[in-house]
Amino acid sequence: MAAFWAATLLIGEFMIDKELMPKHVAVIMDGNGRWATLNKVNRISGHNAGMLAMKEIIKRADILGIKYLTVYAFSTENWKRSAEEVGGIFSLLVKYVASELNELNENNVRVKILGDYSKIPKAAVNSIDKALETTKNNDGLQFNIALNYGSRLEIIRAVKKIADLVKNDKIEIEDIDEDMMSKYLYTGEENGSIPDPDLIIRTSGEERLSNFLLWQCAYSELAFTDSLWPDFTPDEFESIIEEYTKRHRRFGGR
Repeated sequence: MAAFWAATLLIGEFMIDKELMPKHVAVIMDGNGRWATLNKVNRISGHNAGMLAMKEIIKRADILGIKYLTVYAFSTENWKRSAEEVGGIFSLLVKYVASELNELNENNVRVKILGDYSKIPKAAVNSIDKALETTKNNDGLQFNIALNYGSRLEIIRAVKKIADLVKNDKIEIEDIDEDMMSKYLYTGEENGSIPDPDLIIRTSGEERLSNFLLWQCAYSELAFTDSLWPDFTPDEFESIIEEYTKRHRRFGGR
């Protein structure tokens, strides 16, 4: 009986085999602006509500034993938004790190960044650097923040790195394969060789990937919900995880 409990996890009303649980869940946090409109508040208030929702999802992912949680926080395309909104988003990031870093660290969460965050405002860079340094030795949930991230640019960046290796006679063209490509993505060696996402969730009713983890999602399961991100609850997150465990992943087989 003890072995049974060690190998299972209670999700909702169901006992789930831990082997069926996703190791890596990625989330496209969509709908903050529409939530703000519906609730008659400004867009920054919508993003703040989204930050609070994210905090609760991190907690539930940790409780469920998920090893990697990746959130799409700011894309390379988001710079097209108003300067006021962009500035507000990064101010909220600084606020979030200041208020939550100790708790993340105490719960053994390790923070990693996917994307070129050197281009964001200096105060936000400093906050991120502090989070990375403070949590670098933790070995619990790895919380990946996709920040100033775009998958097409990520792939181009990896190709350039590999091309440079060929140019400098460090590898042969014939050495290039999927493993090498994966190695030089943001999810590669620089961030601990993050496994491809088992499950990608998008909120707000939209059903597209929006330039998110395009290489890594080759065999990811996808889940979509009409809930706007600030309304997305830990219980709904857990329900999607439960539904995922019932899927049969074939990876091209029968």
